[in-house]
Amino acid sequence: MATPALDRFGTVTIGASVGAARLDSVDLVRGLVMVIMVLDHVRAYFTEVRFDPTDVTQTTLPLFLTRWVTHICAPTFIFLAGASAWIAGTRRTRGELARLLLSRGLWLLLLEFTVITFGWYFNLRMEYGLIAQVIWVIGASMIVLAGLIYLPRAAIAAIGLALVLGHNLFDAIAPERLGAWAPLWRMLHVPGPVEAAPVLLLYPLVPWVGVMALGYLMGPVVFSRMPGASRRLALLGVALIAAFVVLRALNGYGDPRPRIVDGEVLVLAMSFVNLTKYPPSLLFLLMTLGPALIALALAHRVRGPAARFLVVFGRVPFLFYVTHIYLVHALAVFAATRQGLPPTSMLIAPVRLPDGYGFGLPVIYLVWIGVVLLLYPLCARYARVKERSRTWWLSYL
Repeated sequence: MATPALDRFGTVTIGASVGAARLDSVDLVRGLVMVIMVLDHVRAYFTEVRFDPTDVTQTTLPLFLTRWVTHICAPTFIFLAGASAWIAGTRRTRGELARLLLSRGLWLLLLEFTVITFGWYFNLRMEYGLIAQVIWVIGASMIVLAGLIYLPRAAIAAIGLALVLGHNLFDAIAPERLGAWAPLWRMLHVPGPVEAAPVLLLYPLVPWVGVMALGYLMGPVVFSRMPGASRRLALLGVALIAAFVVLRALNGYGDPRPRIVDGEVLVLAMSFVNLTKYPPSLLFLLMTLGPALIALALAHRVRGPAARFLVVFGRVPFLFYVTHIYLVHALAVFAATRQGLPPTSMLIAPVRLPDGYGFGLPVIYLVWIGVVLLLYPLCARYARVKERSRTWWLSYL
């Protein structure tokens, strides 16, 4: 049975060519990775650890996995945003789709640098500047995609593959070597403070634009009701994982951080999958998009209360994203007061937490579960409102 036309962030205007079960499968995967994302942000605000949890010389396996498992989130969001742009275009002219992508992209940039940045800080000093993370890069990539859709599919594929496969060739180019062009290069490829603006840019555009472009090209397969579509997604996912394993074993091109080749077995294993996220290396994207494609291939087989629970979050991802930041940060402020610290000590971004504050993994996991459960009623109600309403502005929330 086909679904009625719906508008929602990341899955816009679904037409009659897409089965309801397939749409729910995509929402299920999106909801799953969003719930996983919350774990990472809870860890960032509640951790007692003051080192990088993926530092294999200091970390423990549970701490490493708590951070590592969340790597799948951003690649999946951005890939599905591209696929959703394709489905939006099935009921629009190319010009209408371009205007939609442009307006959505600009709207996301505005929210990233206002509402969302304030949620990370809870203060107006913004010590590290405006924070440009995944919402920024989704918005900026949508703006770029608004132009790319005018190209032939082969040209879009060539650009997307070139960005994903080739960007690590430029890892050695530091912004400091480029003079006045340094801010542009940082925006494109090197995370960190932008010299020309009060911005902490964590998600450079390259290769995320390529990921969204490839998601756009894969839209016909991702949303297909044909029996062979799931098999194609699964085979491609397995191929990406196999390519990751081979390239990482060779320890050559694909990630600026070589794996450790001598040491304890556990350290070697963690090092093998410890890849560069900022910007995402080729191997990072192979390692994360492979499982994401397999999840998309298998999601239609998942039924029951757990699936319905996750689908709700996948239907209202933007509301869930914004509200979870505020809730997690507010709980961290409360937790700091319970540990004897003033509330002002946590009116900060989770870049550097105050001394004497923090909790172990058991508390982090309990808070994570609590946050997800607390947000479910709001998200479920809002999903019902969006499904019934055709009000244009709801599609932007």
